[in-house]
Amino acid sequence: MKKQIQRGKRPELMWGLGLSDQLKKQVEMGIGPGFYVRNFPAGSFPWTKELGQGEQPSAAWIPLSVWDEMPEYRKEEYRNQDSTQRILIQDQGEQDLEMDQVLSEGFLTVVRTPLTRPKVQDAVFRAKEVTSMYSDIYRMTEEIMLERELLSRKTDQLMFLNKILASATESLEASTILMNAKETLGLVLPIKMLHAAFWTPQPESEVADVEIFLNGNMPPETESMWIEHLMASAADLGSGPVNGFQIVHADPAHRPEFSMKPEDGRVVTMPLSAGKDTFGCLTLLCERNYRLGKDQVETFRSAVTHLGLALRNALVYKEVKLRADRDALTRIYNRHSFDERLVYEIKRRRRYNHDLSLLMVDLDHFKLVNDTYGHKAGDMVLQKVGEILTETFRGTDLAARYGGEEFVVLLPHTTERDAWNLAERVREKIQACEFHFDGHDFAVTASIGVASVEAGALTKDDELLIKADKALYEAKHNGRNMVVISKPKVGVQAAIQ
Repeated sequence: MKKQIQRGKRPELMWGLGLSDQLKKQVEMGIGPGFYVRNFPAGSFPWTKELGQGEQPSAAWIPLSVWDEMPEYRKEEYRNQDSTQRILIQDQGEQDLEMDQVLSEGFLTVVRTPLTRPKVQDAVFRAKEVTSMYSDIYRMTEEIMLERELLSRKTDQLMFLNKILASATESLEASTILMNAKETLGLVLPIKMLHAAFWTPQPESEVADVEIFLNGNMPPETESMWIEHLMASAADLGSGPVNGFQIVHADPAHRPEFSMKPEDGRVVTMPLSAGKDTFGCLTLLCERNYRLGKDQVETFRSAVTHLGLALRNALVYKEVKLRADRDALTRIYNRHSFDERLVYEIKRRRRYNHDLSLLMVDLDHFKLVNDTYGHKAGDMVLQKVGEILTETFRGTDLAARYGGEEFVVLLPHTTERDAWNLAERVREKIQACEFHFDGHDFAVTASIGVASVEAGALTKDDELLIKADKALYEAKHNGRNMVVISKPKVGVQAAIQ
Protein backbone atom coordinates (compact mmCIF):
# COMPACT_ATOMS: atom_id res chain seq x y z
CA MET A 1 0.00 0.00 0.00
CA LYS A 2 1.47 3.31 -1.10
CA LYS A 3 2.00 5.93 1.62
CA GLN A 4 0.55 9.39 1.12
CA ILE A 5 1.56 12.42 3.13
CA GLN A 6 -1.44 14.55 4.23
CA ARG A 7 -0.67 18.23 3.79
CA GLY A 8 -2.55 21.37 4.79
CA LYS A 9 -3.06 24.42 2.63
CA ARG A 10 -0.09 26.21 4.22
CA PRO A 11 3.34 24.74 3.35
CA GLU A 12 4.91 22.96 6.32
CA LEU A 13 8.33 24.28 7.35
CA MET A 14 11.43 22.08 7.42
CA TRP A 15 15.02 23.03 8.00
CA GLY A 16 18.18 22.02 6.29
CA LEU A 17 21.41 22.58 8.19
CA GLY A 18 24.36 22.79 5.79
CA LEU A 19 22.61 20.94 2.92
CA SER A 20 24.28 21.06 -0.45
CA ASP A 21 22.11 22.26 -3.33
CA GLN A 22 21.82 18.66 -4.54
CA LEU A 23 20.67 17.35 -1.12
CA LYS A 24 18.22 20.20 -0.70
CA LYS A 25 16.75 19.45 -4.15
CA GLN A 26 16.45 15.72 -3.33
CA VAL A 27 14.62 16.48 -0.07
CA GLU A 28 12.23 18.92 -1.78
CA MET A 29 11.44 16.44 -4.56
CA GLY A 30 10.87 13.68 -2.02
CA ILE A 31 8.44 15.57 0.21
CA GLY A 32 6.55 17.34 -2.58
CA PRO A 33 5.11 20.86 -2.97
CA GLY A 34 3.20 20.91 0.38
CA PHE A 35 6.42 21.50 2.28
CA TYR A 36 8.95 24.29 2.39
CA VAL A 37 12.62 23.61 3.12
CA ARG A 38 14.63 26.48 4.53
CA ASN A 39 18.32 25.70 4.28
CA PHE A 40 20.98 27.30 6.48
CA PRO A 41 24.48 27.21 4.99
CA ALA A 42 27.45 26.31 7.17
CA GLY A 43 28.39 29.23 9.43
CA SER A 44 24.82 30.64 9.43
CA PHE A 45 23.00 28.10 11.55
CA PRO A 46 20.13 29.54 13.70
CA TRP A 47 20.91 30.32 17.36
CA THR A 48 18.85 29.65 20.47
CA LYS A 49 16.95 32.93 20.16
CA GLU A 50 15.83 32.01 16.63
CA LEU A 51 14.94 28.50 17.73
CA GLY A 52 12.35 29.84 20.20
CA GLN A 53 10.76 32.35 17.82
CA GLY A 54 8.35 32.06 14.94
CA GLU A 55 7.12 28.87 13.37
CA GLN A 56 8.91 25.75 14.57
CA PRO A 57 10.09 23.32 11.84
CA SER A 58 8.56 19.88 11.89
CA ALA A 59 11.89 18.30 10.89
CA ALA A 60 15.52 19.23 10.37
CA TRP A 61 17.78 17.50 7.79
CA ILE A 62 21.44 17.44 8.87
CA PRO A 63 24.37 15.77 7.05
CA LEU A 64 26.65 13.69 9.29
CA SER A 65 29.70 15.67 8.21
CA VAL A 66 28.06 18.93 9.25
CA TRP A 67 26.96 17.42 12.61
CA ASP A 68 30.46 16.13 13.37
CA GLU A 69 31.99 19.58 12.86
CA MET A 70 29.34 21.33 15.01
CA PRO A 71 30.43 22.45 18.53
CA GLU A 72 28.90 20.44 21.39
CA TYR A 73 26.98 23.40 22.84
CA ARG A 74 25.30 23.97 19.46
CA LYS A 75 24.40 20.29 19.27
CA GLU A 76 22.81 20.55 22.74
CA GLU A 77 20.68 23.47 21.58
CA TYR A 78 19.20 21.38 18.79
CA ARG A 79 18.75 18.35 21.03
CA ASN A 80 16.57 20.48 23.32
CA GLN A 81 14.18 21.30 20.47
CA ASP A 82 11.56 18.66 21.30
CA SER A 83 9.10 19.94 18.69
CA THR A 84 11.55 19.34 15.84
CA GLN A 85 12.50 15.84 14.69
CA ARG A 86 16.10 15.62 13.45
CA ILE A 87 16.97 13.39 10.46
CA LEU A 88 20.63 12.48 9.92
CA ILE A 89 21.94 12.22 6.32
CA GLN A 90 24.86 9.86 5.73
CA ASP A 91 26.88 9.85 2.50
CA GLN A 92 27.16 6.68 0.48
CA GLY A 93 30.84 6.19 1.28
CA GLU A 94 30.61 6.74 5.01
CA GLN A 95 30.66 3.87 7.49
CA ASP A 96 27.27 2.72 8.69
CA LEU A 97 26.26 4.00 12.13
CA GLU A 98 24.66 1.89 14.80
CA MET A 99 21.07 2.91 15.52
CA ASP A 100 21.90 3.30 19.21
CA GLN A 101 24.50 5.88 18.28
CA VAL A 102 22.01 7.71 16.04
CA LEU A 103 19.42 7.86 18.79
CA SER A 104 21.94 8.90 21.44
CA GLU A 105 22.81 11.92 19.29
CA GLY A 106 19.17 12.97 19.34
CA PHE A 107 18.23 11.91 15.80
CA LEU A 108 15.00 10.20 14.83
CA THR A 109 16.56 8.15 12.05
CA VAL A 110 19.37 8.07 9.53
CA VAL A 111 18.99 8.19 5.72
CA ARG A 112 21.78 7.28 3.34
CA THR A 113 22.31 9.11 0.06
CA PRO A 114 21.07 9.27 -2.60
CA LEU A 115 17.82 10.65 -1.05
CA THR A 116 15.20 8.94 -3.11
CA ARG A 117 11.54 9.77 -2.79
CA PRO A 118 10.67 6.58 -0.78
CA LYS A 119 13.55 7.23 1.64
CA VAL A 120 12.52 10.86 2.18
CA GLN A 121 8.84 10.08 2.59
CA ASP A 122 9.55 7.23 4.98
CA ALA A 123 11.64 9.57 7.16
CA VAL A 124 8.95 12.27 7.04
CA PHE A 125 6.24 9.77 8.01
CA ARG A 126 8.32 8.65 10.96
CA ALA A 127 8.80 12.27 11.99
CA LYS A 128 5.06 12.90 11.79
CA GLU A 129 4.23 9.76 13.75
CA VAL A 130 6.67 10.66 16.51
CA THR A 131 5.43 14.27 16.60
CA SER A 132 1.84 13.04 16.80
CA MET A 133 2.81 10.64 19.56
CA TYR A 134 4.58 13.42 21.45
CA SER A 135 1.51 15.59 21.00
CA ASP A 136 -0.75 12.86 22.38
CA ILE A 137 1.59 12.27 25.32
CA TYR A 138 1.76 16.01 26.01
CA ARG A 139 -2.04 16.30 25.89
CA MET A 140 -2.43 13.27 28.15
CA THR A 141 0.14 14.73 30.53
CA GLU A 142 -1.78 18.00 30.63
CA GLU A 143 -5.01 16.11 31.33
CA ILE A 144 -3.33 14.11 34.08
CA MET A 145 -1.90 17.28 35.63
CA LEU A 146 -5.32 18.92 35.46
CA GLU A 147 -6.94 15.89 37.05
CA ARG A 148 -4.27 15.88 39.74
CA GLU A 149 -4.89 19.57 40.39
CA LEU A 150 -8.66 18.99 40.60
CA LEU A 151 -8.09 16.01 42.86
CA SER A 152 -5.79 18.11 45.02
CA ARG A 153 -8.45 20.82 45.29
CA LYS A 154 -11.10 18.25 46.15
CA THR A 155 -8.78 16.78 48.77
CA ASP A 156 -8.19 20.24 50.25
CA GLN A 157 -11.93 20.87 50.27
CA LEU A 158 -12.63 17.55 51.99
CA MET A 159 -9.92 18.21 54.56
CA PHE A 160 -11.35 21.66 55.20
CA LEU A 161 -14.91 20.33 55.58
CA ASN A 162 -13.58 17.59 57.83
CA LYS A 163 -11.99 20.25 60.05
CA ILE A 164 -15.29 22.14 60.14
CA LEU A 165 -17.18 19.00 61.13
CA ALA A 166 -14.57 18.05 63.73
CA SER A 167 -14.49 21.50 65.33
CA ALA A 168 -18.28 21.87 65.19
CA THR A 169 -18.88 18.55 66.94
CA GLU A 170 -16.34 19.14 69.71
CA SER A 171 -18.95 20.92 71.82
CA LEU A 172 -22.67 21.50 72.23
CA GLU A 173 -22.08 25.08 73.35
CA ALA A 174 -22.92 27.60 70.63
CA SER A 175 -20.15 29.98 71.80
CA THR A 176 -17.49 27.29 71.50
CA ILE A 177 -18.75 26.19 68.09
CA LEU A 178 -18.64 29.78 66.80
CA MET A 179 -15.12 30.42 68.09
CA ASN A 180 -13.88 27.17 66.55
CA ALA A 181 -15.64 28.12 63.31
CA LYS A 182 -13.88 31.47 63.20
CA GLU A 183 -10.51 29.75 63.36
CA THR A 184 -11.40 27.05 60.82
CA LEU A 185 -13.20 29.31 58.33
CA GLY A 186 -10.14 31.55 58.50
CA LEU A 187 -8.27 28.88 56.51
CA VAL A 188 -10.37 29.89 53.47
CA LEU A 189 -11.33 33.48 54.19
CA PRO A 190 -9.37 35.98 56.34
CA ILE A 191 -11.94 36.67 59.08
CA LYS A 192 -11.47 39.52 61.52
CA MET A 193 -14.68 39.10 63.51
CA LEU A 194 -17.53 36.59 63.61
CA HIS A 195 -21.00 37.24 65.07
CA ALA A 196 -24.26 35.30 64.97
CA ALA A 197 -27.94 35.73 65.73
CA PHE A 198 -30.53 33.03 66.44
CA TRP A 199 -34.27 33.54 66.71
CA THR A 200 -37.02 31.46 68.26
CA PRO A 201 -40.67 32.25 67.38
CA GLN A 202 -42.89 32.32 70.44
CA PRO A 203 -45.78 29.82 70.45
CA GLU A 204 -49.17 31.25 69.57
CA SER A 205 -47.68 34.62 68.54
CA GLU A 206 -45.96 36.26 65.59
CA VAL A 207 -43.02 37.64 67.57
CA ALA A 208 -39.63 36.05 68.18
CA ASP A 209 -36.95 36.09 70.84
CA VAL A 210 -33.47 36.77 69.43
CA GLU A 211 -30.18 35.62 70.95
CA ILE A 212 -27.14 37.53 69.68
CA PHE A 213 -23.63 36.09 69.95
CA LEU A 214 -20.95 38.76 69.64
CA ASN A 215 -17.31 37.89 68.97
CA GLY A 216 -16.28 39.47 72.30
CA ASN A 217 -16.57 42.44 74.62
CA MET A 218 -16.32 45.71 72.72
CA PRO A 219 -16.94 49.44 73.28
CA PRO A 220 -20.66 50.28 73.76
CA GLU A 221 -20.84 52.30 70.52
CA THR A 222 -19.31 49.46 68.48
CA GLU A 223 -21.52 46.87 70.16
CA SER A 224 -24.63 48.91 69.33
CA MET A 225 -23.63 49.02 65.65
CA TRP A 226 -23.23 45.25 65.47
CA ILE A 227 -26.47 44.62 67.36
CA GLU A 228 -28.33 46.91 64.96
CA HIS A 229 -26.80 45.11 61.97
CA LEU A 230 -27.65 41.65 63.34
CA MET A 231 -31.20 42.64 64.24
CA ALA A 232 -31.72 44.04 60.72
CA SER A 233 -30.30 40.83 59.22
CA ALA A 234 -32.62 38.75 61.40
CA ALA A 235 -35.62 40.74 60.20
CA ASP A 236 -34.56 40.38 56.54
CA LEU A 237 -34.08 36.62 56.87
CA GLY A 238 -37.50 35.99 58.38
CA SER A 239 -37.34 36.31 62.15
CA GLY A 240 -40.44 38.51 62.15
CA PRO A 241 -41.18 41.12 64.84
CA VAL A 242 -38.80 40.84 67.79
CA ASN A 243 -40.19 40.42 71.29
CA GLY A 244 -36.80 40.85 72.95
CA PHE A 245 -33.15 39.92 72.65
CA GLN A 246 -30.23 38.96 74.82
CA ILE A 247 -26.51 39.36 74.25
CA VAL A 248 -23.89 36.64 74.70
CA HIS A 249 -20.18 37.38 74.33
CA ALA A 250 -18.54 34.31 72.82
CA ASP A 251 -15.15 35.55 74.02
CA PRO A 252 -15.46 37.39 77.37
CA ALA A 253 -12.04 39.02 77.02
CA HIS A 254 -11.36 42.57 75.84
CA ARG A 255 -9.14 42.55 72.76
CA PRO A 256 -8.08 45.40 70.42
CA GLU A 257 -9.69 43.79 67.36
CA PHE A 258 -13.08 43.73 69.10
CA SER A 259 -13.34 47.49 68.54
CA MET A 260 -13.67 46.98 64.77
CA LYS A 261 -16.88 48.37 63.29
CA PRO A 262 -18.85 47.08 60.28
CA GLU A 263 -17.30 49.72 58.02
CA ASP A 264 -13.77 48.53 58.86
CA GLY A 265 -13.99 45.69 56.34
CA ARG A 266 -16.30 43.70 54.12
CA VAL A 267 -19.36 42.35 55.96
CA VAL A 268 -20.70 38.98 54.78
CA THR A 269 -23.99 37.74 56.24
CA MET A 270 -25.08 34.16 55.55
CA PRO A 271 -28.31 32.45 56.67
CA LEU A 272 -28.20 29.42 58.95
CA SER A 273 -30.79 26.81 58.03
CA ALA A 274 -31.93 23.37 59.07
CA GLY A 275 -34.11 21.81 56.40
CA LYS A 276 -36.43 24.54 55.11
CA ASP A 277 -36.32 26.59 58.31
CA THR A 278 -33.95 29.54 58.68
CA PHE A 279 -33.20 29.91 62.38
CA GLY A 280 -30.25 32.28 62.41
CA CYS A 281 -27.52 34.09 60.54
CA LEU A 282 -23.74 34.26 60.58
CA THR A 283 -22.06 37.63 60.08
CA LEU A 284 -18.38 37.83 59.15
CA LEU A 285 -16.11 40.87 58.98
CA CYS A 286 -13.45 40.14 56.34
CA GLU A 287 -10.72 41.99 54.51
CA ARG A 288 -12.33 44.50 52.20
CA ASN A 289 -10.77 43.51 48.85
CA TYR A 290 -10.47 39.75 49.37
CA ARG A 291 -12.31 37.58 46.84
CA LEU A 292 -12.94 33.84 46.78
CA GLY A 293 -12.74 31.61 43.72
CA LYS A 294 -15.83 29.78 42.50
CA ASP A 295 -14.81 26.47 44.04
CA GLN A 296 -13.87 28.24 47.30
CA VAL A 297 -17.31 29.84 47.44
CA GLU A 298 -18.98 26.44 47.07
CA THR A 299 -16.73 24.97 49.75
CA PHE A 300 -17.45 27.89 52.06
CA ARG A 301 -21.21 27.48 51.57
CA SER A 302 -20.95 23.77 52.35
CA ALA A 303 -18.99 24.60 55.49
CA VAL A 304 -21.64 27.08 56.64
CA THR A 305 -24.34 24.46 55.98
CA HIS A 306 -22.53 21.95 58.21
CA LEU A 307 -21.95 24.68 60.76
CA GLY A 308 -25.66 25.55 60.72
CA LEU A 309 -26.59 21.96 61.51
CA ALA A 310 -24.13 21.86 64.42
CA LEU A 311 -25.44 25.14 65.80
CA ARG A 312 -29.01 23.92 65.43
CA ASN A 313 -28.14 20.82 67.43
CA ALA A 314 -26.49 23.01 70.07
CA LEU A 315 -29.60 25.20 70.36
CA VAL A 316 -31.88 22.17 70.59
CA TYR A 317 -29.62 20.67 73.25
CA LYS A 318 -29.70 23.95 75.16
CA GLU A 319 -33.50 24.04 75.01
CA VAL A 320 -33.81 20.40 76.11
CA LYS A 321 -31.35 20.99 78.95
CA LEU A 322 -33.22 24.14 79.90
CA ARG A 323 -36.48 22.22 80.07
CA ALA A 324 -34.81 19.49 82.10
CA ASP A 325 -33.13 21.88 84.54
CA ARG A 326 -35.74 24.65 84.72
CA ASP A 327 -39.29 25.01 85.86
CA ALA A 328 -41.51 25.41 82.80
CA LEU A 329 -43.67 28.15 84.34
CA THR A 330 -41.21 30.39 86.21
CA ARG A 331 -38.10 29.61 84.06
CA ILE A 332 -35.97 29.34 87.22
CA TYR A 333 -34.35 26.05 88.25
CA ASN A 334 -36.50 23.10 89.28
CA ARG A 335 -36.25 20.90 92.38
CA HIS A 336 -34.07 18.30 90.67
CA SER A 337 -31.47 20.94 89.78
CA PHE A 338 -31.61 22.32 93.32
CA ASP A 339 -31.07 18.90 94.90
CA GLU A 340 -27.98 18.28 92.73
CA ARG A 341 -26.56 21.74 93.42
CA LEU A 342 -27.19 21.44 97.18
CA VAL A 343 -25.12 18.24 97.38
CA TYR A 344 -22.35 19.89 95.35
CA GLU A 345 -22.27 23.07 97.48
CA ILE A 346 -22.22 21.12 100.76
CA LYS A 347 -19.21 19.14 99.50
CA ARG A 348 -17.49 22.36 98.48
CA ARG A 349 -18.23 23.94 101.86
CA ARG A 350 -16.68 20.98 103.64
CA ARG A 351 -13.56 21.23 101.50
CA TYR A 352 -13.04 25.00 101.60
CA ASN A 353 -14.81 25.88 104.90
CA HIS A 354 -16.83 28.80 103.53
CA ASP A 355 -20.28 30.03 104.64
CA LEU A 356 -23.37 28.54 103.03
CA SER A 357 -26.94 29.80 103.45
CA LEU A 358 -30.37 28.74 102.26
CA LEU A 359 -33.68 30.60 101.93
CA MET A 360 -37.00 28.80 101.83
CA VAL A 361 -39.82 31.02 100.51
CA ASP A 362 -43.53 30.23 100.71
CA LEU A 363 -46.34 32.43 99.38
CA ASP A 364 -48.98 33.16 102.02
CA HIS A 365 -52.55 31.98 101.37
CA PHE A 366 -51.70 31.16 97.76
CA LYS A 367 -54.53 28.66 97.52
CA LEU A 368 -56.91 31.54 98.12
CA VAL A 369 -55.55 33.30 95.02
CA ASN A 370 -56.24 30.24 92.86
CA ASP A 371 -59.69 29.71 94.36
CA THR A 372 -60.69 33.40 94.05
CA TYR A 373 -59.16 34.50 90.74
CA GLY A 374 -58.35 31.21 89.00
CA HIS A 375 -55.18 29.27 88.24
CA LYS A 376 -54.06 31.67 85.49
CA ALA A 377 -53.89 34.41 88.09
CA GLY A 378 -51.87 32.07 90.31
CA ASP A 379 -49.50 31.32 87.42
CA MET A 380 -49.00 35.05 86.91
CA VAL A 381 -48.00 35.43 90.58
CA LEU A 382 -45.57 32.52 90.40
CA GLN A 383 -43.94 33.93 87.26
CA LYS A 384 -43.50 37.31 88.94
CA VAL A 385 -41.89 35.72 92.00
CA GLY A 386 -39.53 33.86 89.66
CA GLU A 387 -38.55 37.20 88.06
CA ILE A 388 -37.93 38.76 91.50
CA LEU A 389 -35.65 35.92 92.53
CA THR A 390 -33.74 36.06 89.23
CA GLU A 391 -33.19 39.82 89.53
CA THR A 392 -32.24 39.82 93.21
CA PHE A 393 -29.51 37.21 93.41
CA ARG A 394 -26.06 36.71 91.90
CA GLY A 395 -25.20 34.42 89.04
CA THR A 396 -23.41 32.11 91.49
CA ASP A 397 -26.57 31.75 93.59
CA LEU A 398 -29.29 29.29 92.65
CA ALA A 399 -33.01 30.06 92.88
CA ALA A 400 -35.41 27.18 92.27
CA ARG A 401 -39.08 26.36 92.46
CA TYR A 402 -39.26 23.70 95.16
CA GLY A 403 -42.87 22.75 94.58
CA GLY A 404 -46.25 24.49 94.26
CA GLU A 405 -45.92 28.01 95.73
CA GLU A 406 -42.65 27.18 97.54
CA PHE A 407 -39.23 28.42 96.40
CA VAL A 408 -35.67 27.90 97.62
CA VAL A 409 -32.52 29.97 97.14
CA LEU A 410 -29.02 28.54 97.70
CA LEU A 411 -26.41 31.17 98.67
CA PRO A 412 -22.74 30.04 98.60
CA HIS A 413 -20.22 32.25 100.44
CA THR A 414 -23.06 34.07 102.24
CA THR A 415 -23.24 34.60 106.01
CA GLU A 416 -26.42 34.25 108.03
CA ARG A 417 -26.81 38.00 108.46
CA ASP A 418 -26.34 38.68 104.73
CA ALA A 419 -28.80 35.89 103.91
CA TRP A 420 -31.36 37.46 106.24
CA ASN A 421 -30.91 40.86 104.57
CA LEU A 422 -31.44 39.32 101.14
CA ALA A 423 -34.50 37.45 102.34
CA GLU A 424 -35.98 40.64 103.76
CA ARG A 425 -35.37 42.37 100.41
CA VAL A 426 -37.21 39.58 98.57
CA ARG A 427 -40.10 39.68 101.05
CA GLU A 428 -40.49 43.45 100.57
CA LYS A 429 -40.40 43.16 96.76
CA ILE A 430 -43.12 40.50 96.79
CA GLN A 431 -45.26 42.53 99.17
CA ALA A 432 -44.87 45.64 96.98
CA CYS A 433 -46.15 43.92 93.85
CA GLU A 434 -49.63 44.83 92.64
CA PHE A 435 -51.35 42.23 90.51
CA HIS A 436 -54.12 42.94 88.00
CA PHE A 437 -56.12 40.08 86.52
CA ASP A 438 -59.52 39.99 84.85
CA GLY A 439 -60.56 43.32 86.35
CA HIS A 440 -59.40 42.46 89.86
CA ASP A 441 -56.51 43.93 91.85
CA PHE A 442 -54.80 41.94 94.55
CA ALA A 443 -51.47 41.46 96.34
CA VAL A 444 -49.60 38.59 97.97
CA THR A 445 -47.06 38.23 100.75
CA ALA A 446 -44.39 35.66 101.53
CA SER A 447 -42.92 33.94 104.57
CA ILE A 448 -39.22 33.10 104.45
CA GLY A 449 -37.08 30.76 106.51
CA VAL A 450 -33.31 31.28 106.65
CA ALA A 451 -30.70 28.67 107.53
CA SER A 452 -26.93 28.91 107.45
CA VAL A 453 -23.85 26.80 108.02
CA GLU A 454 -20.93 28.85 109.22
CA ALA A 455 -17.36 28.24 108.12
CA GLY A 456 -15.82 25.33 109.99
CA ALA A 457 -19.15 23.97 111.26
CA LEU A 458 -19.95 20.29 110.88
CA THR A 459 -23.35 19.43 109.40
CA LYS A 460 -25.19 16.58 107.74
CA ASP A 461 -26.21 16.83 104.09
CA ASP A 462 -29.88 17.38 104.89
CA GLU A 463 -29.43 19.55 108.01
CA LEU A 464 -29.41 22.86 106.15
CA LEU A 465 -32.68 22.06 104.39
CA ILE A 466 -34.33 20.85 107.63
CA LYS A 467 -33.29 24.00 109.51
CA ALA A 468 -34.65 26.26 106.72
CA ASP A 469 -37.92 24.33 106.66
CA LYS A 470 -38.31 24.71 110.45
CA ALA A 471 -37.62 28.43 110.23
CA LEU A 472 -40.25 28.76 107.49
CA TYR A 473 -42.78 26.86 109.62
CA GLU A 474 -42.09 29.27 112.48
CA ALA A 475 -42.59 32.29 110.20
CA LYS A 476 -45.97 31.00 109.01
CA HIS A 477 -47.01 29.95 112.52
CA ASN A 478 -46.14 33.38 113.95
CA GLY A 479 -48.35 35.32 111.53
CA ARG A 480 -46.77 35.07 108.04
CA ASN A 481 -45.20 37.84 105.93
CA MET A 482 -41.95 37.70 107.87
CA VAL A 483 -38.38 36.41 107.75
CA VAL A 484 -37.20 33.98 110.43
CA ILE A 485 -33.73 32.53 110.82
CA SER A 486 -33.08 29.06 112.15
CA LYS A 487 -31.00 30.30 115.10
CA PRO A 488 -32.46 33.66 116.23
CA LYS A 489 -30.08 36.29 117.51
CA VAL A 490 -30.81 39.66 119.00
CA GLY A 491 -31.30 42.25 116.30
CA VAL A 492 -31.36 39.69 113.54
CA GLN A 493 -34.89 38.22 113.57
CA ALA A 494 -37.56 40.44 112.06
CA ALA A 495 -41.31 40.06 112.07
CA ILE A 496 -43.54 42.36 110.14
CA GLN A 497 -47.22 42.15 110.88
